[in-house]
Amino acid sequence: MSMGQTAPATFKAKFETSKGDFVVEVQRDWAPRGADRFHELVTQGFFDDVRFFRVIAGFMAQFGIHGDPKIASRWRDQRIQDDVVKQSNKRGFVSYAMAGPNTRTTQLFINFADNSGLDSQGFSPFGMVVQGMEVVDSLHAGYGEGGPRGRGPDQGRIQREGNAYLAKDFPQLDYIVKAQILE
Repeated sequence: MSMGQTAPATFKAKFETSKGDFVVEVQRDWAPRGADRFHELVTQGFFDDVRFFRVIAGFMAQFGIHGDPKIASRWRDQRIQDDVVKQSNKRGFVSYAMAGPNTRTTQLFINFADNSGLDSQGFSPFGMVVQGMEVVDSLHAGYGEGGPRGRGPDQGRIQREGNAYLAKDFPQLDYIVKAQILE
């Protein structure tokens, strides 16, 4: 699954979304494993047609479960080791979601605020939004926290049913049309 290639020291990725475009600039030295995986995912088109399934106003916007359950299942166990936290989870910074140590795969979040409390939990930013943060701010947050605690999408169902589930039960979710590395 993994190409195992090293990402450039610094690079940008453009995300075309249902709300407009934003650009993430990655600094590989902040979180090398995370940067390498992100570069690989963008290069392979993984984020194309992927929904922002967990958007919590004042906290963060989460995405990175592929809309095709077959593709999502191929990546589910492709974990990468943690990176040392070298940057803080400040507004606009991008980190991987995780379920504990060494469980990062494909899910990412963009911080809406200073979430430095996440630093001590091992969430290591690898990049930041350098253009279009107003687009990120405008992502639909009406569903809130995911199920079963909240009204938003259940991640297990996203994994199993993909975009069909999201389009039917959560039609207002914003999504990535296309992500690409900028040269």
